[in-house]
Amino acid sequence: MFTRTTLLAAAAALPLMFGAAQAQDNPTVGGATMLADQPIAVNASNAPNLTTLVAAVTAAGLVDTLAGDGPFTVFAPTNAAFAALPAGTVDTLLQPENKGQLTKVLLSHVVPGRLDAQSLVNQISRAGGRLSLETASGNTIVLSQVSSQRLGVTDESGNTVNTRTFDVFQSNGVVHVIDGVLLPQ
Repeated sequence: MFTRTTLLAAAAALPLMFGAAQAQDNPTVGGATMLADQPIAVNASNAPNLTTLVAAVTAAGLVDTLAGDGPFTVFAPTNAAFAALPAGTVDTLLQPENKGQLTKVLLSHVVPGRLDAQSLVNQISRAGGRLSLETASGNTIVLSQVSSQRLGVTDESGNTVNTRTFDVFQSNGVVHVIDGVLLPQ
């Protein structure tokens, strides 16, 4: 259990922890440079470790949405995150008859607004260690600080994934790369 003192100390350390990510104009994701003047949809399509996410966004018809004005905060699962789902899950979701379910899963990774790591940790601290956010699908995710380098993101099914890359700023929002897929109920 986090005490208020622990949370305040962690929040005080955040400029050191997240400062480098914020100062970096064009961080890489999967080895590909992410350009701050490009929208989420364009940058994601250039990241070799986000190809499954891009295929899913395309199948769901959400490319134009993620290329739109936003702003959006996207918790982007890697290819490895999708691969860790039970066998056949991704193939099933990508079938045209499951477009509604796929859309709900994908929008469970999107929060309206531009929430960088520093603002998320500040909000987690103010919320007593657990911050509930409503996603674009209408579901709730809960964020907590797992360590000085990771935020945990818990879906409505009780599964917790961790952030791996913070503050990938885009023209229409910010992306935080995660190591799992968030599943709505």
